[in-house]
Amino acid sequence: MKNILLASTSAMSGEDYLAYLKPSIANLFSGVDEIIFIPFARPGGISHDDYTKKVAGAFSVWDIRVTGLHTFEDSAAAVLKAKGFFTGGGNTFLLVKTLHELDLMNVLKETVEKGAPYLGTSAGSNIGGLTMHTTNDMPIVLPPSLNTMGLVPFNLNPHYLDPDPDSKHNGETRETRINEFHTQHAIPVIGLREGSWIRVQGETVTTEGLFTSRIFEQGRDAYEVAPGNQLLF
Repeated sequence: MKNILLASTSAMSGEDYLAYLKPSIANLFSGVDEIIFIPFARPGGISHDDYTKKVAGAFSVWDIRVTGLHTFEDSAAAVLKAKGFFTGGGNTFLLVKTLHELDLMNVLKETVEKGAPYLGTSAGSNIGGLTMHTTNDMPIVLPPSLNTMGLVPFNLNPHYLDPDPDSKHNGETRETRINEFHTQHAIPVIGLREGSWIRVQGETVTTEGLFTSRIFEQGRDAYEVAPGNQLLF
C-alpha cells in the first residue's frame, strides 16, 4: 500500500526545519526505525553530508536513523532494501538528472509503490508527480528525461503563489505558467501553497495542511480544494 506525503516546503517562515509537518511525519513513518535521505537536489551552499546531518537531527525526535543515499556503494540495492525515504528540496532539474543518471528513478518508484513510506518536500515532492514540467526551478542542468516517478496521477507546483494585485512584478504569474503548460499537456497540476501537502494512503489521495490547494485542469477554470478532500482525476 502506498504511503506518501508530498509537501510544498520543508519549513514555514520563522519555524524550525520540518516543524509544521511533525505530526504527519510521525504518522507516515510509524514503526520505521531507519530511512534513506536523498540529498541530490542541492547544487551548492551545503554538502550532501551536511544536508544529511541536518535531516538526521530533525528525525532524531522520532528515534529514526537517517543515512544519505550518496554514502552507499550500491545505491540501487540500498533503495530496494530501504524501510523509508525522504527527498529534500533544492533544484528539481539537478535532482532528476542525478536520479536518472544513477538509474534510480524507477527503482525508487518501485520500492515506494510496494509500501516503503516516502516523504518529499519541494523538489522531493515534484518527483512524485508524472513529470517535472511544472517546477519553479531554473534549468541549471539538462536531465536525460523530465519524467519522474508518477506516484500520483498529476503534477505538482510547490510554493504556489497567488497573483499579488499590488506587486510591481510584470512577469508571468504561477497561474499563467501553469496555463501555458496546459496548452501542451493534459496532466492536471496541483498548486501547493506553503503549509500544504498531498497525502497518499493506498489509492486514496487527499489534500492536507493549512490552506486550500489550487487545482488546474486542461480546459477548465482553476478551482480550490480544501484540506481533507480527496483528489479524483
